[in-house]
Amino acid sequence: MTKLIVDSNNIGLRLDKYLSNTFSELSRTHVVKLIDEGNVFVNGKEAKGSLKLKENDVIEIEIPEVKELEIDKEDIPLDIVYEDKDILIINKPQGMVVHPSNGHNEHTLVNAILFHCHDLSGINGVSRPGIVHRIDKDTSGLICVAKNDSAHMALADQLKDHTMSRTYIALVRGVILENTGEINLPIGRDPNNRQKMGVTRTNSKEAITYFKVLKRYKDHTLVECHLKTGRTHQIRVHLSYIGYPVEGDPLYSGKKFDTLYKKGQLLVATSLKLIHPSTHEEMEFHIELPSYFKEVLNQLEE
Repeated sequence: MTKLIVDSNNIGLRLDKYLSNTFSELSRTHVVKLIDEGNVFVNGKEAKGSLKLKENDVIEIEIPEVKELEIDKEDIPLDIVYEDKDILIINKPQGMVVHPSNGHNEHTLVNAILFHCHDLSGINGVSRPGIVHRIDKDTSGLICVAKNDSAHMALADQLKDHTMSRTYIALVRGVILENTGEINLPIGRDPNNRQKMGVTRTNSKEAITYFKVLKRYKDHTLVECHLKTGRTHQIRVHLSYIGYPVEGDPLYSGKKFDTLYKKGQLLVATSLKLIHPSTHEEMEFHIELPSYFKEVLNQLEE
């Protein structure tokens, strides 16, 4: 545990900025992660990155030892939408985990990327090389990978200030009457099930999802969702909370949920917009709905 005492030169500085300035070897992304995971205390209490510091504040920071995972390169085919020296845009299939974890260190997107690319950003550590953002195992669609640290930092900043935007298409249970809507409800870890997130005021973060109805069916609605924030399971949690769970979602649809599709939630990241980290050109990428999603829609049409 490292202890720091704030001097008069840093009064009013945000905690995350102060730590980034103090520990030059830590990226801002790493600092934010340390704070979010409860490894930073101010005057004996867990603190948020936005905390404005006062003179003589006592900061304690614990930097966990990185557990190196042995990650093998695997020759797994990738659906590459775009690639250059800085970024890689991939259409991730449903059922593929993005990055390895303890007990699950093979057949992931990272294993496939390591086989495809010789160099990747190392900012997120050995288990998540190049991974700027992630999507759930059973959510398919567009994901951006950084090939170097400079690109990674630029893209991470875009995620933070919302200049990178992601659009999803979801099929939900129930008929949504509103044509458009905003769901502004904080999301945090479900204290009763660590695999789930939930709408809560305790240890939560702001979460905002915008939706637009694309088509209504007898008992379903096809919606387009745009994220202002990017919390874990955000769309799935928000839509379930307002009474319209994503079709096929086993985690947020209740025990008695009878689904049309049994291989995972019908949620696809169909569009991605970003500023290229080197050329500063605005770029947009789009994909069609996958065949399994279209087949379900065809059933509903019939």
